[in-house]
Amino acid sequence: MGMEDRYSDTAGRAVLETLLSYGVTTVFGIPGTHNLELYRPLAELGMHAVTTRHEQGAGYAADGWSQQTGLPGVVITTSGPGLQNVMSAVGTAFCESRPMIVLSPGVALGDEFADRGSLHETKHATAMAGAVAEWSRRVASATEAVAAVHDAFKLFRTGRPRPVHIEIPLDVLEAPAAVPSADRTARDNPKGFTGTPDALAAAAGLIASAARPVMIAGGGATAAASEVTHLAELLGSPVLTTLNGKGVFDEQHELSLGASLRLAAARRVAESADVLVVVGSKLGEAELWVPELQPAGRVVRIDIAESQLQKNLAADVAVRGDAAAVLGELLAILSPAKLSAKKGKLGWDLGTVRAEIARQLAEDLPETVALGARIVQALPANAIVAGDSSQIVYMAIANQLRLAQPHSLLYMPTYATLGYGLPAAIGARIANQSRPVVTVIGDGALMFCVNELMTAVEQRLDLTVVCVDNGGYAEIKQNEVDRGIRPVGVDLAQPDWVALAGAFGAVGSGVAANGDVEGVIGAAVSAGGVQLVHVRQ
Repeated sequence: MGMEDRYSDTAGRAVLETLLSYGVTTVFGIPGTHNLELYRPLAELGMHAVTTRHEQGAGYAADGWSQQTGLPGVVITTSGPGLQNVMSAVGTAFCESRPMIVLSPGVALGDEFADRGSLHETKHATAMAGAVAEWSRRVASATEAVAAVHDAFKLFRTGRPRPVHIEIPLDVLEAPAAVPSADRTARDNPKGFTGTPDALAAAAGLIASAARPVMIAGGGATAAASEVTHLAELLGSPVLTTLNGKGVFDEQHELSLGASLRLAAARRVAESADVLVVVGSKLGEAELWVPELQPAGRVVRIDIAESQLQKNLAADVAVRGDAAAVLGELLAILSPAKLSAKKGKLGWDLGTVRAEIARQLAEDLPETVALGARIVQALPANAIVAGDSSQIVYMAIANQLRLAQPHSLLYMPTYATLGYGLPAAIGARIANQSRPVVTVIGDGALMFCVNELMTAVEQRLDLTVVCVDNGGYAEIKQNEVDRGIRPVGVDLAQPDWVALAGAFGAVGSGVAANGDVEGVIGAAVSAGGVQLVHVRQ
């Protein structure tokens, strides 16, 4: 038997065919000695392999791709260090409730941690990944590997979407699959479940009784934008979102208060509602910047995860179910004629509230907020913006962007990692060629992932990187000062950013914060290709 015949239908191929049947056409990762049978079939299957320069970048690129396609991002790593390198991205996907599948090879069956110095030997790779992911499985056959893929998609469709890891032992990965074609075919989409009739009736009754309803939409509502909008308009209710839910409700809408829950003026509206409807949000401290909301009224919570319905904020009525399906049922129960009389009588002047939100936004770092406003002004109206855990993002543009659809700001408010923005933008641009993609990132964060400029150049992407340089880790420096610590380890030497961009084959340009920021960024976006704009604060 020749090599071609031997590897014509391995477990690796069976897994990839199964992924392809669900619509996954792109994988991210780095080829390695042990994972080659996951790479062999890609070209024949017509799947796009994106080689990042680090597995962490592969994970964040997969996340950006996932947010544009609605499919799980797929990452292929090699064993040992390759798998370990992607764990930060797995942790991010777990905290932000995003679907991801990580495929890795493992030692042959029976060789589990033999402790004899084999290549990439790892004490317990599955346990390591399982400590971070929703689940991690070491399969014993191609049939089990394919079943794990199906189970992952079932999780993503019927539960809280979180990352999973499938470890395929080398002897299984390279062996004939013996998995029937029918078993490699995507299974039907389960219908979104809608909660019990009693819970729906109780929620509808409470909502119908509200004189001052307010809605909060989180990341779990991103597939329910239409239903959120219809209910808000039916009630005449102000809508706030979390950062993960940003754009679920058009932020240009007259009822929108944006993703501004961290600001007291916005929280005050939510807390003064007589009925607060929370859809698909854990209401965590990382989004609120306070330990918890303190609503004066009653609370309706809708979430696909039972574990979230009473977490961080107790619900008077809790409905477990898919956000779109539950809201669809509530819209069918509620009477438009009965509710329309309440419109315009809610007791809030939302224009005044928005002005107070803007004033509070500018209080802490007025220069950064002013620069953020100029950057936002320079961006195309339909841009996808990937942010990082940089002050220019979380103190400014995350609130200044006014978005009309979800997944237009790629961000990770809970995990708050550095090095996310550039690779996430790469994944988003690969998935979505119809909208301009820009990443706004601090100099400290960019140094975590600057190697991925090479990936963007290699993929021939149109992608603009706006690097806002405040000289290092400015917030941590302030934290040190506030604690009486003489600043240490936070004032960082900088490369020549423009020259560095050129060395990668990108185009670099520089501008001072008091210069023509709008013009330079606008020109970079219009020029196409990989552009890096270095903005000196």
